[in-house]
Order: sequence, then structure tokens, then C-alpha cells
Amino acid sequence: MPQPSAPDPSAWAPTLRRSVRLFRAFRVEQTQPDVFYGELADDAVGHVSQYADLAGARMLDVGGGPGYFRTAFETAGATYFALDADVGELSGLGGIAPRTVLGSGMELPFADGTFDLCYSSNVLEHVSDPWRMADEMVRVTRPGGLTFISYTVWFGPWGGHETSPWHYLGGRRARRRYQRRHGHEPKNKFGESLYAVTVRAGREWARRQTGAEVLDVIPRYNPAATRWLSSLPVLREVVTWNLVIVLRRR
Repeated sequence: MPQPSAPDPSAWAPTLRRSVRLFRAFRVEQTQPDVFYGELADDAVGHVSQYADLAGARMLDVGGGPGYFRTAFETAGATYFALDADVGELSGLGGIAPRTVLGSGMELPFADGTFDLCYSSNVLEHVSDPWRMADEMVRVTRPGGLTFISYTVWFGPWGGHETSPWHYLGGRRARRRYQRRHGHEPKNKFGESLYAVTVRAGREWARRQTGAEVLDVIPRYNPAATRWLSSLPVLREVVTWNLVIVLRRR
């Protein structure tokens, strides 16, 4: 059987076409998660490769779940470790893969400077102390290594996840509405497994942390031509679907 080919990092660019492609993939997240996460994983490899060479890199995916990103990063040459706090999430694709750890992102069970790359995608909004997790990610990254943090912004279009767009009326109200409408709680329960994390909070954390040089604080899915919007207070919270913070460990 032919092996999957690695995405070409030189072909990656934050264009409008890329944004449209990711949006189309996002529409089938619930019905075809392998399609959505496969597209997102390939895009993540291209994005991360703009800052670091993945060939031979020892990486940790914090909140990696069942490992949708594993194949893409390993195909690019990385040695992939995954951590998640939920056994159900870890086994979502069947068996639990090697180099998988059960643990909390807010207390990473690794020594300082263990990884060349510490990566997390769409997890920070699911922990009660997100900036403690961000600090932990920087801590376990080796000097000169890369920390790449991506999270869904609360006031963006998908901030309430499956309860969107009703989260604009309040997270708890949106949660109650979902339960009334569907007869069960949403997977992402505001106040328990979903929290309001903003662009402003991410920028403030990046500014005050001292363990790493900040390389970028940018919208993840937006075309490059619109990135200037993320510097405008208030507006940036609405037009930013997902924020990326990229740091180089000192």
C-alpha cells in the first residue's frame, strides 16, 4: 500500500482560497470528522512548517484526542506524542496509539524542555485555566523550540461551538436552549468543558509571559490580507474565528 505523501510546506499560504477550503471542510466536521480533521491536519503541518523544520522533531500535541493529526505530522517527519485528559477522546478512533499519554494540559507530566515542538489546536477554550496550560506548553518546549497554540475565540462565529450563534446571548443561556431543543446537553458544556477565551486575553498573555519570544499572534483561518483586523479592539473579537500564538522558547 502506498504511503501518504507529506504536505508540501512551500505550497502553504494564508490565501482566501485556503480560507474557503477550510470553511467547506468545517461544514462536515460532525458528519465526516475524518475529512474535516484530515484537511485541518494537513493545513497545520504547512502552517507549523513556516516556523520550524518538522523532520526529526520531537513534538507533543496537547489535547490531541484520538490522533487525527498524528499521520500528517509523522508523515512530515516528526515523532508525535499526544496527551489528552479524556480516555474516551483518546480512543475515539479505536485503539490508543503508541506515545499517547493520559494527563492534564494544565499540569503536563513532562520535564522542562522535553519537546522541540509543543502544539495545541482548539483545546485552550476547553480548560478552566487556559493560560496556565499555555505556560505549561512553553515550559516543556526546549530552548530554541517552538510553541504553537491555537484556540477558538469566544465572540467569533463558532465561539459557542454547537450552541452557536446563541452564545452571543450568553453561554449558559445557549447551553439551556440547546438542551431544550435537542433533549440532551451539548458535548461542549459552557462553564464545565467550554469557556469564554478572547483575543484580548491571548494577546495579553503573550505580552506578559517571559519564557519565550513571541513570533506571531494572528488569526488562524483568515486570509493574510485581513490580519490587520486582529489589532483592532472589539472588532477583532468578532472577525477572528480562531487565534494562533506562536512562540520561540528562550
